[in-house]
Order: sequence, then C-alpha cells, then structure tokens
Amino acid sequence: MNPEVQASAFDIAHLWAQGDAVSHAVAITLLLMSVASWYLMLAKTWRFVGRLRGTGTTERFWQAASLEDGLEILSGRNGDPLAAHLLGQAMTAAEHLRARSGSSLGNQLHADEFITRAMRQSIGRSTARLESGLTVLASIGSTAPFVGLFGTVWGIYHALARISSSGTASLDAVAGPVGEALVMTAAGLFVAIPAVLAYNTLTRANRLTLAALDAFAHDVHAYLSTGARLQPRVHEGGAGEARLAAASGAA
Repeated sequence: MNPEVQASAFDIAHLWAQGDAVSHAVAITLLLMSVASWYLMLAKTWRFVGRLRGTGTTERFWQAASLEDGLEILSGRNGDPLAAHLLGQAMTAAEHLRARSGSSLGNQLHADEFITRAMRQSIGRSTARLESGLTVLASIGSTAPFVGLFGTVWGIYHALARISSSGTASLDAVAGPVGEALVMTAAGLFVAIPAVLAYNTLTRANRLTLAALDAFAHDVHAYLSTGARLQPRVHEGGAGEARLAAASGAA
C-alpha cells in the first residue's frame, strides 16, 4: 500500500467518514463534554484569580473609619464580593434589630442569634456559588473514560465485523476500525484527566476561600456584638513554662 494512502487512513477526516451514527454520537458527546469542562475550568479559574487580587481587602476593611466605609472597600473593584455580601447581610440584620428590639437581656440574645443566622445564610449562598459547576466537572471526569471505552468497544466490533465480511484478517481490513477505537480511548482520557485535576484544584481553592470567609464572619459577629474586633490571643507557652520553672526553683 502507498505510504501516503496508508497514513491518510488514520487521519481524523477518514476516521469520521468511515464511522457510523453510534461512533459519531460518541465523538460529539466527548466534544461537548470537553467544551463544557474547559469552559467551567477557565471561568472558575478567572473568578479565583479575581478573588486573589482582593486577598488583603479584609485587612484594609478593619482600618476603615466606619462599617459603611469598609463595605465600600469590600465592594470595590479589587474587593472581596463574598465578604461584602456577608457584611451587608450582617449590617442589615443589625439595623433591623436595632430599630425594632428593646434593650433587655433576652432581646440581646435574640439579636445575636438573628445576626448569626443572617451570616450563615450568606455563607450558604457563597458556598453554593463557589461550588456551582463542580458537580458537572466531577461527572465529566468520572464518565468520560467510560464514554471513550464505549467508542473503543464499538470500534473493535467494527473490526470484527469487517474481518467476518471480508473473510480475511489482513491489516487493511482492520486498521481503520482499530484506529477509530484507539482514538476514542485517547479522546476519553483527554476529556477526563483535565476535568479531574481541575475539580481537585478548585475544591481545595474553595475550601480555603470558605475558611477565610468563616474567619471574617467571626470577626464581624464579634464587632457587631461587642463593638470591637476579636483579637487573637498570643501563645505564651514558653513564657509560662519559664515562670513555672522559676517558681519551682524558688520553692
């Protein structure tokens, strides 16, 4: 066989031309899965990079003169939209209670629970927003290899059918269907591997983002409840042990 003709038998156009409706459906399915996964990967990565630009926004928020000024900082161009939404919900809840509640101890406890519930709802919405599309990525990563495997099995079936119809197991009779089967296997892996890697990376990024949002929520709750930000305690284990040793020596 002419080498040029033999090479052309394995190009994509030739494989597509000799395929049937089932192999075409498998190829189109893999193509749609690949487009959907890459769209989600690029969109999620772009949003995550945008959130990274606003990493230090929460610290600048605590340097603002008032909550309103801090909300403008969080809502700015390089701000943190998730933290801004959380703060807005907490401020709305606090203002609502301030206008409609008394000053008794029971009312203060009710206000604390009301603000906490408002911030939990905001965190829940942020979680749903961050995790939107991840189920699609996970589904594509887990099912694409099996879709490609189905195309592989169908290609092998074509090869066996061609051998049966021709009565000979020559390379010319089985090269096309076997090549189609190998292309389907490679296509399934090409779709699945990036989707799985992106799912794992985005899941970890979302977990870190939600952890930072939860810490910011605790600080906002402490500020709205006491009027001051909760300051982290300094670990004094070494100094305490030194004082204990000195006391023991003096005894």
